[in-house]
Amino acid sequence: MTDPELSRPQLPVAGLTPMTTLDYPDHLASVIFLQGCPLRCGYCHNPQMLEPRRAKPDEWAKIEAFLDTRRGLLEGVVFSGGEPTLHADLPLAAARVRALGFKVGLHTAGVYPRRLSAMLPYLDWVGLDVKGPATQFDAIVGRLGMGAAHQESLAQLLASGITFECRTTVHWRDFDLEDLDGLALDLASQGVEHYAIQVARTGQCLDEAYARPVMRAPSTADLQALVERLQPAFRRLELRL
Repeated sequence: MTDPELSRPQLPVAGLTPMTTLDYPDHLASVIFLQGCPLRCGYCHNPQMLEPRRAKPDEWAKIEAFLDTRRGLLEGVVFSGGEPTLHADLPLAAARVRALGFKVGLHTAGVYPRRLSAMLPYLDWVGLDVKGPATQFDAIVGRLGMGAAHQESLAQLLASGITFECRTTVHWRDFDLEDLDGLALDLASQGVEHYAIQVARTGQCLDEAYARPVMRAPSTADLQALVERLQPAFRRLELRL
């Protein structure tokens, strides 16, 4: 069981994936989705998770009871969202997950660098969403100042020694191949070793315009060719279609 001296966190839970091999590389993990996100990316496929709300008294207790039954079966637990670092109790939740014997992963856009800093002692792996090049970041996420905050978080991760992956969700309303090429090379020049390019899903989008076809969209073959050219710049580079 968890340390009784650790108080119970208050976190609004938006969903739970009991078991996955996709959300924490090379690990069998569970994913906890937390409600609330300050960003308004047009391609967002979880718009129902955007609006924040207060946690119900028993939400975390139910999650912890579930995790207790998975001890010895799962290797890790990933906090996702929404934007999980929106919540001040996240480090406490991570401490309780570690006390149960799990590794802790985090999916974040890095827009709350102070909150990320508080999480670093509890993290084993991070998936950092790089929304776009520095000059386009704020426009893509729909809020000013987010690109600078994200860059601070990236610097923290590079200095931390924690294993992390940068990944960019590409919607061709926001990007072209030249933008993506420049972004990837910029990340590599900063020391990023693991990078994933994932094509946005368009079945459900926050902005309906993002669900419509983009006439200038590159072909899959063009994207694969770009990834092949970028491969030498990274230790691991993945294309997720």
